[in-house]
Amino acid sequence: MRTGKLLVAAVLTVSALTVPGASTTITEQAHTGRIDRPHYEFAPADTVLRPGAPGEVGLDPAPLLAAEQFLADWAKPDPASGHPHFSGAAGILAHDGVIVGETATGGALRYADAAGAELPPDQQVPVRADTIFDLASITKVFTSLAVMQLVDDGKVAVDRPVAEYLPEFAANGKQAVTVRQLLTHTSGLAADPRPSLWEGYPDIPSRRKAVLDSPLVNEPGTTYLYSDINLMTLGFLVERIAGQPLDVVVRERITQPLGMTDTAFNPPAEKLGRIAATEFQADPARGMVRGQVHDENAWALGGVSGHAGIFSTAPDLAVLAQTILNGGAYRDARILRPETVRDMLTDYNQAFPGHAHGLGFELDQQFYMGALSAPTTAGHTGFTGTSLVVDPVSRSFAILLTNRVHPTRDWGSINPAREKWASSLAGAR
Repeated sequence: MRTGKLLVAAVLTVSALTVPGASTTITEQAHTGRIDRPHYEFAPADTVLRPGAPGEVGLDPAPLLAAEQFLADWAKPDPASGHPHFSGAAGILAHDGVIVGETATGGALRYADAAGAELPPDQQVPVRADTIFDLASITKVFTSLAVMQLVDDGKVAVDRPVAEYLPEFAANGKQAVTVRQLLTHTSGLAADPRPSLWEGYPDIPSRRKAVLDSPLVNEPGTTYLYSDINLMTLGFLVERIAGQPLDVVVRERITQPLGMTDTAFNPPAEKLGRIAATEFQADPARGMVRGQVHDENAWALGGVSGHAGIFSTAPDLAVLAQTILNGGAYRDARILRPETVRDMLTDYNQAFPGHAHGLGFELDQQFYMGALSAPTTAGHTGFTGTSLVVDPVSRSFAILLTNRVHPTRDWGSINPAREKWASSLAGAR
């Protein structure tokens, strides 16, 4: 961990605002400088991303270029396995509002079947800067933002029982589970519905009921267990309170105000040529999945769910990352109050070491945040091979979108690539 990060941890311990049961993320004291000279407040709300050279913000380009080459190499067949670590990738690195690194490598559509038979070259599609990827569980960040917007509106309180907003959720002893516990994965719910929604229920209404009927596997508040059911439930809560489907809420309250024109559930058919393929699925028999959500449970819910289903590009996701760094605003849009963003970046899981979590964001996870990781660093990953890392203290972010499940989920983890990409920013100080 770099010196600047150790300084930040010490400062936060001594002078951060105190919140019962949590440590607050960012103090009100300002400090400007390079990536190794930390800031203690959000970036100015009018900060707008622009491309630029690393030297403009005091960074060494060499680690960034090395990380770009690393990604390019990982999109090539590995001599040991005979296949690449991922088919293709797009990534963006930014610091102090300047995009200092951007890459697009490998194939958006490369394979014909699960065995890895390559398509003829004229049928393959390369990854470009505007390639649209299935974000998988980064969708959870969008759902959490929608929940916190309702908190800002005074329509939801995070420490109230979920059953106050969704009475049917109280089934099977869940009447005391709070909104906060869903957001921090301490609800006591299982990781996934069992049986899977697509194989156990005949239609969307019965699948939604199955989610809300899910029993507890732990006493609420006693255990950290990452759970898709948590965010599925929060998606239903947003729909109930907002009176609109989740995809409409996300579009009207998040992506449209921020100008994220390539971010949506169920992307339109006219964008298919830009969408990265994911897995060749035999069970369920979907063939090569492209343009539909990869996650089977989200697919069974019509492609719209609180835990998975959103598609986006690296440039669009960069806008969201900068919005967080700006304290909830970008250009002419404010989607959250700064105080609410701070709450989302506050660790409420100090009772569960190694599982630091804010209200929707993971915190301080070195396995993919690398040398950017610190108590204040927020982010999320997605099963399809995606990652988002936002460091408010250095005002930096790293976005890596891959289709590592194309053509199969069995080719292994890409965590070293996630870590390498994020760490390159810290190494460029």
